[in-house]
Amino acid sequence: MNKFLSFLSAAVIMLTLVACGGDDGPSDPGQEQNKVVNTNRNIPTSMTPKEITRLEFPKLASENSIVLVHHTSGAQDVSYSCEWDYKKRSNRWSCCAMTNKTIKGGAGRVGDFEEDPNLPTAMRFSDTNAMYTRSGYTRGHLIASADIQYSREANHTTFYYSNIQPQHYDFNAGQNYEGIWVRMESWVRKKAESLKDGDTLFVCKGGTIDKESQIMERVKGQLIVPKYFYMALLMKTGSEYKAIALWVEHQKKVDTSAVKDHAITVKELQNLTGIDFFCNLPDDIENRVEGKISPISWGL
Repeated sequence: MNKFLSFLSAAVIMLTLVACGGDDGPSDPGQEQNKVVNTNRNIPTSMTPKEITRLEFPKLASENSIVLVHHTSGAQDVSYSCEWDYKKRSNRWSCCAMTNKTIKGGAGRVGDFEEDPNLPTAMRFSDTNAMYTRSGYTRGHLIASADIQYSREANHTTFYYSNIQPQHYDFNAGQNYEGIWVRMESWVRKKAESLKDGDTLFVCKGGTIDKESQIMERVKGQLIVPKYFYMALLMKTGSEYKAIALWVEHQKKVDTSAVKDHAITVKELQNLTGIDFFCNLPDDIENRVEGKISPISWGL
């Protein structure tokens, strides 16, 4: 094994040790019930943080990826988590658990974009800001700054480049915030605001980086620009679950379509991306909620 791979292996172990602290959070409801079948769940190992059993997590990629869990104080112990492909130097997805308290607190926008301190230089670009400079793309949040308002510390983590993907300006926010991505973000927050105490909205967001046909370009031959972006949502109210997904093409123009025009089932999103979302649900619940959507029940 060469020196770089030796360092990379050591770095993965170091990151795992850093990430594994804290409370388990909202995990698989079937983990402690022997009769519940869950064939595709994430199973923690010595190389992965225990938080991967939380309901917002998709099935982890099998290689070239690490999981970063950002622990904070305040309304909840994890602001967001993400899977980072260190070969492609790109975020595959970011996920979080949102409640009616997560978006309260008025933290505002804390700090500016910066390298993730939990991500060694060998696993990322040495200067990510330089990759974006004069690239023609904005730095698009996956987990939005406005989603994590319960503490300044937690909000700060959303500006790590591990949570950012390149997006066209008109797609991201645009003038007067008419961009389709920002409108989708706003819709998701309204869903979280409507939750009662004890209920949770599990969210996973990302851009497509795994299929060449779903990559728009590579800035400077390196920084991947996704051709599509998506959101996968799982809502738990009491003991009931429902799920929905949003899929949108990344375009260099204002998309005037309604959020509902981009609604698909989570199963359809899985087929498009190859990612197994909400794998920590028991199989019977997962199969039931991921294969259908009820736009009316989601307010669409």
